[in-house]
Amino acid sequence: MRAPLGVVAGITPFNFPAMIPLWMAPMAIACGNTFILKPSEKDPSFALRIADFFKEAGLPDGVFNVVHGDKVAVNAILDDPDIKAVSFVGATATAEYIYQTGCAHNKRVQALGGAKNHMIVLPDADMEQATDALMGAAYGSAGERCMAISVAVAVGDAGDRLVQELAPRVRALKIGPGQQADAEMGPVVTREHMERIKNFIDDGVREGAQLLVDGREAHTHGQERGFFLGGTLFDHVRADMRIYREEIFGPVLVVVRAADFESALRLVNEHEYGNGTAIFTRDGAAARQFSHAVQAGMVGINVPIPVPMAFHSFGGWKRSLFGPLYMHGPDGVRFYTRLKTVTARWPDGARGTADFIMPTMK
Repeated sequence: MRAPLGVVAGITPFNFPAMIPLWMAPMAIACGNTFILKPSEKDPSFALRIADFFKEAGLPDGVFNVVHGDKVAVNAILDDPDIKAVSFVGATATAEYIYQTGCAHNKRVQALGGAKNHMIVLPDADMEQATDALMGAAYGSAGERCMAISVAVAVGDAGDRLVQELAPRVRALKIGPGQQADAEMGPVVTREHMERIKNFIDDGVREGAQLLVDGREAHTHGQERGFFLGGTLFDHVRADMRIYREEIFGPVLVVVRAADFESALRLVNEHEYGNGTAIFTRDGAAARQFSHAVQAGMVGINVPIPVPMAFHSFGGWKRSLFGPLYMHGPDGVRFYTRLKTVTARWPDGARGTADFIMPTMK
């Protein structure tokens, strides 16, 4: 049988203040644990609304709890001996710290980190479909999600055709606040993050990438104090450039040219992150080879954001995940419980003799 751990905690990021806590808490509670949520200090209010929902649904007091704070609160969770497990989603540096610190305190830890998700576009792909996919996957949520596609790997002559389709679409993105009906992309989370993304764009230009669409030039009438950027598109990006190596977490898509399928696959596999990846092609053999050979936790075939269905588990490989178990789904049950094996024999009334061997089920 599987037994609950006791008290468990979740530390969640700013970008999905409802979805990610609801990956963790219902599974933990259904498995018999009590749950502590430490939401991002950048948007902490919805955690209290989740608590209200649980209260309205009749959950007893103390089963779902909310603790606010920054690193001080995180360290308190990691240090507390009564908290038996910690789930985390966020940046890789923080994920690694939480994993190492939590494990040092004898806790179970699953820590999902950053990503640099690649989408390979083969020459036989439907370019209109691939362009639509990249627009949504690269610029949806202003690129502030760990499943965003931030690298398009164009194989062979796909590059020129893909860029020709992409560039005018990126320039035409409608930028504005979320309550604006026709807005396709909103602001990034803070002014500091906006400046960080601009610094990445500056570095890309300095390192020699071809800047086709410059999101720093975006104008939002009446929203001049907002944290708005337009979509940015780079072409002819090399693997040694900072805009290729690091997670930008913003509306920046880089296009890398690859001579052939093998070179494109090598780019994905040699990157330090392995969260999600995709390939766009009409070639079933290439798709099968890619799905077997690629080193990433979530793979899409003509699906740009390959988030698994809920009955599977969410998680990446390499430096996108610290810990052996993914989040929610079957791995969520394994994470929030531990195995207990009960071996029983009921006496039949007859007195037996002492056994000096390992017991068997006679």
